[in-house]
Amino acid sequence: MPTIKIYHQDGSVAGTMELDESVFGVEYNEPLIHQVVVAQMANARQGTKSTLTRTEVRGGGKKPWRQKGTGNARQGSIRAPQWKGGGVVFAPKPRSFRKKVNKLAKMNAFTSALSAKLADGNLVVLDKLEIEPKTKLMAGVLDALKLTSRVLLVLPEGSDNALRASHNIPNVRTAASESLNVYDVVANSVMLTTVDALKAIEQKYTAKEVAAQ
Repeated sequence: MPTIKIYHQDGSVAGTMELDESVFGVEYNEPLIHQVVVAQMANARQGTKSTLTRTEVRGGGKKPWRQKGTGNARQGSIRAPQWKGGGVVFAPKPRSFRKKVNKLAKMNAFTSALSAKLADGNLVVLDKLEIEPKTKLMAGVLDALKLTSRVLLVLPEGSDNALRASHNIPNVRTAASESLNVYDVVANSVMLTTVDALKAIEQKYTAKEVAAQ
């Protein structure tokens, strides 16, 4: 069974914790993680951009000059794409960028990403995180743990003070353990969480794995 060190807020070691092998001992699958991240980013796109083609812009019904004899290139409409105010060639139109990924693939990608974080030593666990909603206090916790790179702070429900204390720190992103996803995990260098949040993640994905069998 995988194990991990547990730290106090002051950076001292509080003990160790055994982790569920079905969540934190999964083989790394980069192609699957890539597929799920691409789908997640595509599904976040609105797909609402729209411009007008030459058939949709207003005006241009009259030929600007006669076909021959003017010395100018022949033109049929002042709303052709080469004219200012003309239509757009291959104009983008509203569309859906949605990509479908099945639930089992999402689960496997997520557990693979978490396992990679643990294997690389980029998963840091606190016994608890209880601070006032002050940026200086949260920065002190990060300094004590020697975390300087991009940090993903994953907390359970009811951690409003810690979330507020983290909002103004540039290299810290926050996420709830209940809504954590693959992109959150792979887009940040280090994942900082608490024992309670880690247990919630384990419980959620162990239950999903049982349901999938």
